[in-house]
Amino acid sequence: MNIESIIEEMREEIRRLEKAIVVLSGTRRTLTASAPRRRMSLAGRRRIAAAQRKRWAKVRAGKR
Repeated sequence: MNIESIIEEMREEIRRLEKAIVVLSGTRRTLTASAPRRRMSLAGRRRIAAAQRKRWAKVRAGKR
């Protein structure tokens, strides 16, 4: 293979990858736009925070 043919193959590969990027970029936007956002109540966040504080307290108590 000579250098010109190698360069041409690389250019074709780049074109193929650019097309794939365009296709994949369009797909990502449609998936994220259609997914509904979930909301968590204040009480739910407080329960999760309290449970996490309890877990960390248990870890810290084990180090002593």
